[in-house]
Amino acid sequence: MQGWAAYEFADADLGDARRTQRLVDLAETLGKRPTASLPEACGDLATLKAAYRFFDNDDIPAEAILTSHVQATDTRLREQSRVLAVQDTVYLDWSHHPATEGLGPLVQDYRQGLISHNTVAITPDRVPLGILQQQVWARDADTFGQSADAHQRPTREKESQKWLESLEAVRAARERCPDTQFVSVGDSEADMYDLFAASRPPGVDLLIRACQNRRVDGDDAATYLWDVYPHATRMGTTRLHLPRQGERPARVATLTVAAAPVTLQPPRRRSNERLPTVDAWAVWAVEEQPADGDEPIVWLLLTTVPVTTREEALERLAWYACRWGIEVWHKVLKSGCQIEARQLGTAARLERCLALYAVIAWRIVYATMLARALPDAPCTAVLADDEWQALWCARYDTATPPETPPTIREAVREIAYLGGFLGRTHDGEPGVTVIWKGWQRLVEFVHMYRIMRPKA
Repeated sequence: MQGWAAYEFADADLGDARRTQRLVDLAETLGKRPTASLPEACGDLATLKAAYRFFDNDDIPAEAILTSHVQATDTRLREQSRVLAVQDTVYLDWSHHPATEGLGPLVQDYRQGLISHNTVAITPDRVPLGILQQQVWARDADTFGQSADAHQRPTREKESQKWLESLEAVRAARERCPDTQFVSVGDSEADMYDLFAASRPPGVDLLIRACQNRRVDGDDAATYLWDVYPHATRMGTTRLHLPRQGERPARVATLTVAAAPVTLQPPRRRSNERLPTVDAWAVWAVEEQPADGDEPIVWLLLTTVPVTTREEALERLAWYACRWGIEVWHKVLKSGCQIEARQLGTAARLERCLALYAVIAWRIVYATMLARALPDAPCTAVLADDEWQALWCARYDTATPPETPPTIREAVREIAYLGGFLGRTHDGEPGVTVIWKGWQRLVEFVHMYRIMRPKA
């Protein structure tokens, strides 16, 4: 069976076949122990030096490291009729390594690091199929915080250009996968008119959480989105479980769901640009009667996918909830892969390291969610033969693995047990934290299994 690292990276064009092989070897090595430091994960001086040389090589663009993974992602995309291209930004803080060159200010100027805007393809069942794009940059310290002329500058000169770059990556993916519908999903920061007005081919749609009460066509020239809500078609209610947050106890909110077609008007301050109007659908989810003292839940989504029934309205809400997947991936990248603990001296080296660990983090979330979406699939979808065999022998104290591979759900739960998962009735399915912890223990079992197993 081809190893996962070779499947994701063997087609990378790095200018030299030896560099590509080093990338595959590094992914295999670092992926076994994602939380460990580079010296710990590499295990010996020769491998560690090879890793440092790879990340220090300015002839290897970070984008080229991801290209092969994007091609492998396309293979998974072509099996899907619809994919959510979720985009979001993460701040990577290396302030605790002040000698690192090439970093820029983050939210505050005394916090130094890189900004990464990512686009991840996720199925409506919440299985992440891969990374479509990763934009990485450092802010200019000389111009940081100078936003007085933000409204006058064109979008291409502002960070909000990232949303349009992501949409361009989605358009390119649609060309490579013409039978798959793509829906670009963004949070309220993506509520910018340029994104709605951007050209989109058939098969590429938008789903954005609104943060602005935009002008829309209506009998009154001053009609705005929230003016439409009282007249929107009511499509029943839905219940949303809100987990405990701080001192606020967990509760269940009842949301009124409504939808209506709208025609978005361009901002008045940009009237000289002659921007087009945009036809869309608005979907509201509003907690109209919150409990005393509770902040009401209010969602307003704008989408270019029609919403004419209650099922479609609930489906659009469920699509937006899939944004949770990219936040989990960011968590694994930061906590599971310890990306902010990497000490490589320059931003360019960190970008190459980030591209590699981004795929390692994706693989952990992919295994976690695939086990939930397709629990009866064979575990060979994510594990090599000697990996699942070593897992089974270690967990069940036997020298003979079963002839038939276990299901992916069984295997992932066994990995989670190694990471501290208890599997009690009320525990539900294991999360990414116990899985990345268990994955590192599995490495030790696989190493010993390869040494001790009888030769065929």
